[in-house]
Amino acid sequence: MSVSYNIDEQTGAAYKAEFDETGYTLVRGLWSEDEVDRLRDHYMEVRRRGTNPHDFAGHTATDRDPLKRYPRMAQMHRWDDASLQWMIDPRIDRVMIALLGRSPYAVQTMIYFKPPGSRGQALHQDNFYLKADPGTCVAAWMALDRVDRANGCLEVVPGSHRWPILCTEKADTTVSFTDITVPLPEAGAAVPVEMEPGDVLFFHGALVHGSAPNVTTDRFRRALIGHYIQGEAEKVAQYYHPALRMDGSELTLDVAEGGGACGEWTDSPDGPVAFLTGTQTITRKHE
Repeated sequence: MSVSYNIDEQTGAAYKAEFDETGYTLVRGLWSEDEVDRLRDHYMEVRRRGTNPHDFAGHTATDRDPLKRYPRMAQMHRWDDASLQWMIDPRIDRVMIALLGRSPYAVQTMIYFKPPGSRGQALHQDNFYLKADPGTCVAAWMALDRVDRANGCLEVVPGSHRWPILCTEKADTTVSFTDITVPLPEAGAAVPVEMEPGDVLFFHGALVHGSAPNVTTDRFRRALIGHYIQGEAEKVAQYYHPALRMDGSELTLDVAEGGGACGEWTDSPDGPVAFLTGTQTITRKHE
């Protein structure tokens, strides 16, 4: 059962102002401690049942890789009611309405376990994968554990939501479970976002973000993620069909194709600027 969460005009305006300025906003305590405990226990039980068709261990995984023992899962809402109910919960919808002006369409659920010693995820932009158009996608990233630098919290590049979708390059798969990343105009631009269980970070589909490895010996960094697209979107990549309205009903959208122009960094008198001078040659079906 969801907890009532109403956003007054002032609070909603503050979330939107931060989202518009930085590309993300953090809503503290959106889910209660008891709710988070139940969700964490639920997904650990699902994981203990063994392999699942929606498991993803990442690139160059080995039997010694913690991510092979605790692979992430995706699209759980298609077979797990707890995931579906979280995905379309009114609390997420209310925040999204404050940020976007209308309800979004829901297209993906994911659970990351990130056990001790596991790799992180190279910097990337979500709409490279979802290809929502017009508009963009928005993520709702909820911490199921305390997340900090040690266990590999999210790191974001404030203001990067104003950049185009950048041309990708190879990532270092010794520290990232994904094999592509995006270049930054300056090193060290990403900042950590530390969170408590039940906090939800909402961020724009062009926001550059990723995470470092979990260097702890005894702490998971479990997170439940929903991906949404703006309510005026007409198409999204094939993997994310069917889209759902926030009442759970399905709707039909067109399929967005891969490729196309991508951003490359060019020096200017005001500093590096990303222009759509490149062509995306790498494609991935999903994050």
